[in-house]
Amino acid sequence: MKIKLLLPVILLVLAVTQGCVSNKKYAELQTSYNNSLDTNRNLKQSWQVTQQELAGSRGQVQSLQDQIASAKQNALALQDALNKCLAGNNQGGANIAKLADQINASDKYIQHLVDLKNKSDSLNQILTTNLTRSLSPDEMKDVDVKVLKGVVYISLSDNMLYKSGSYQISDKAGATLSKIAKIINDYSTYDVLIEGNTDNVPISQVNIRNNWDLSALRASSVVQALQTTYNVDPKRLTAGGRGEFNPVADNGTDSGKSQNRRTEIIITPKLDQFMTLIGQPQPAHQ
Repeated sequence: MKIKLLLPVILLVLAVTQGCVSNKKYAELQTSYNNSLDTNRNLKQSWQVTQQELAGSRGQVQSLQDQIASAKQNALALQDALNKCLAGNNQGGANIAKLADQINASDKYIQHLVDLKNKSDSLNQILTTNLTRSLSPDEMKDVDVKVLKGVVYISLSDNMLYKSGSYQISDKAGATLSKIAKIINDYSTYDVLIEGNTDNVPISQVNIRNNWDLSALRASSVVQALQTTYNVDPKRLTAGGRGEFNPVADNGTDSGKSQNRRTEIIITPKLDQFMTLIGQPQPAHQ
């Protein structure tokens, strides 16, 4: 810029002193001037390039600053997520530990029930074995003893137990009932349910309305015999009649009807004592 301002001055000086300056000197001055113009132009171009590079550098710096700020935000978010994760893991660890305790308690409870069942099965097996050993071969023809679902069933045939067409206990039933009563008394922690069952042939007896009445009366007769004759605690005894509605065979044949006319003595653990053995209920899962 300063070189452009000096140009008129130089020309003026040359005009005034033209007569005094040689052509050689003038040429030298002209060359110097031209060189100055080139230098000025080059400097200007260099300055422009430098400005462009500076602008580009500033853009890169701003981009880097933006990236750094974004990275810092991401780092903060990750740290926050990590903190939450650690807190969640701590809570999860507590929940897992609690669940493990519940599973252990449940396993112990299940094992306890298994032990009780095994104990009950063993007692039932001993009871069944003792009873069958005490009965004679002839008695076993009219008595069926089995264990079903943890319960002992003693099924007595109608022909052996009662007088014909009656609910009165027959004389020949006494020996068998006495052996059953002994087993019942030996296992004093068990309750005893007596169930009467009939075939589907309608009953025609005075003061007996139907098979419901007959089955209930027969069960009641056995209960009273066990209580009064064989000293079984009446608090352990229950009498019930099921009429013709619990058959074990087809009533369409004489053999099937004979099987359905039966009285079952069902020996079960006392419910209150069984619940006491179980103790606390199974732990609830949360």
